[in-house]
Amino acid sequence: MTDSNTTPERGGISVETAHIFPIIKRWLYSEKDIFLREIVSNASDAITKMKRLSSLGEIECSDEYKIFVKVNKQAGTLTVEDNGIGMTADELRRYICQIALSGALEFIEKYEGKSDSAENNGIIGHFGLGFYSSFMIADKVELITKSYTAESAVHWICTDDGNYEITPSDKVERGTEVIMHVTDDEKDYLNIDKIRSMLDKYCAFMPYEIYLEDECADTDTVASEPVNTTSPLWLKRPSECTDEEYREFYHKVFSDFNDPLFSIHINADYPLNFKGILYFPKLRSEYDSLEGQIKLFYNQVFVADNVKEIIPEYLIMLKGVIDCPELPLNVSRSYLQNNTYVSKVSAHIVKKIADKICNLCANEREQFETIWGDIRTFIEYASIRDRKFFDRVKDCILLRLTDGSHVTVEEYFGKAEDTDTAEQSSKEPKTIYYTNDEAQQSQYISLYTSQGLRVAVLDQFVDTQFITSAEGVYQNIKFVRVDADVSALTESGDVTENVEITELFRRVTANDKLEVKFENLKSTDAPALLNLSEDKRRMDDFMKAYSYITQSESGAPITEQTLILNTASSLYSHLEQVLSDGALERAEFMAGYIYRLSLMAHRRLTADELNEFLSDSYKLLNNY
Repeated sequence: MTDSNTTPERGGISVETAHIFPIIKRWLYSEKDIFLREIVSNASDAITKMKRLSSLGEIECSDEYKIFVKVNKQAGTLTVEDNGIGMTADELRRYICQIALSGALEFIEKYEGKSDSAENNGIIGHFGLGFYSSFMIADKVELITKSYTAESAVHWICTDDGNYEITPSDKVERGTEVIMHVTDDEKDYLNIDKIRSMLDKYCAFMPYEIYLEDECADTDTVASEPVNTTSPLWLKRPSECTDEEYREFYHKVFSDFNDPLFSIHINADYPLNFKGILYFPKLRSEYDSLEGQIKLFYNQVFVADNVKEIIPEYLIMLKGVIDCPELPLNVSRSYLQNNTYVSKVSAHIVKKIADKICNLCANEREQFETIWGDIRTFIEYASIRDRKFFDRVKDCILLRLTDGSHVTVEEYFGKAEDTDTAEQSSKEPKTIYYTNDEAQQSQYISLYTSQGLRVAVLDQFVDTQFITSAEGVYQNIKFVRVDADVSALTESGDVTENVEITELFRRVTANDKLEVKFENLKSTDAPALLNLSEDKRRMDDFMKAYSYITQSESGAPITEQTLILNTASSLYSHLEQVLSDGALERAEFMAGYIYRLSLMAHRRLTADELNEFLSDSYKLLNNY
């Protein structure tokens, strides 16, 4: 209320930049809703200052601190009210009538010392330009405030042309009311559901209870429950949080009904000083979006959604919240991209993720094996992109074997029987045999497993690059696909080469450069196998990945192949006898059929190869 005997004090807003109000009108126009965050944040600041003064013994106060957001559609007003520190007339002139001056900064310097930082007090420091964001949706703003001191309350009214008046007020309770008179163009901000949605986005975790009221509704319907959670999970110690709480927090924040695979709780101390919770989401199918979501907060105040700059792009699938008091409230993308502190935060997050993976592998192995299929691609890709990350998790990389079990690289080789054996094995290259297609390469797999050799399954696109990187990280280890080498499948002893049979196979394959080798395999079943050089095949895979070859065209062989003839096979011996008897036509038929059988075990046949194989099969059946 204004005293009729008191002449109002009038003036114009003092600014350091001319025509600031038109700029404010357009400020962050694409995210105009931010104004509510700014005003509610100021209310939170005012309460934080009051709590601080109380803790320092400047004043006794046992009030329950609250913030009220009130919508009055009939009056056309949106009000934010707090019971914080309030302002005197002089403070209002200093902090509100001069946009360039920040009351938060002056408060910190007075009560905390210039060396202390704002995050220690939870004070945002935007009670200047942030307050004037209210003019983004209002053409007139009233501010009624009563200081915690004995001084009288004041009433400040300002229009969007920058002209204001200050009069006494009869407000008796400590605190501040910001009354925004919403313009005709912005009447949506008088919709209670819209305001609720904005509070849920920007103020869901602010440190003081926020109540939303519809002043046009019956008094009995006034909200009795706060719209926010004042103690978000990330502020707790990890030891105080349960798995169920982590899951509930994930569902609430990200509206994902699926449980995350696991969570990572971060509580970084000086000099980084940030907290957060990150989640590995479970992808329901290969068509799910790989893009995660990182929400950035500043002392529990929402700053930005989907902030990619804080997380390395190779971990883009992560979802989570990060609370960084060191970052400015109105942070820009360019600031995040070029800021040294952000880089350090990112590096710390990567380390914590690596630590979590190692912890799961060491202490919760069964669960770790269960989720490995879901996280494997991301871990391998991260290992390719970041050598430090790879070095941290190298002992936790799992290999899924063809029998369904999982082993680490070290476990794949087992333990040496004695010291001499260990010393000898350390000098020789160790081989990890793998398949990239269990069905197609089943014959090769059975040959290896029958000899007691384990075969890993590396069937994803990223695996070719991963194993190349892995060979540079793991000492003295080589990854070899099952169709690239038969040395582990052969018996010792001399093998006699047959020049006639070599020429026979070159003739029936119409490939006079076909390389043919003779080996005495431990298994007598397969008469022939096709081998591809591991190094040359990897190069082919690399070229395919960066060429325009379609999937249908990639069935044809590109790499030079070696045909391994198994001299221990009875079918090979029969072929030798047929050729020796001079039955050339029959020998050519047998050689061609054996070659196509080896092709079928090696890769998908081309259309011509399939037709030839079917034709030969029909001939065999007719002569059976």
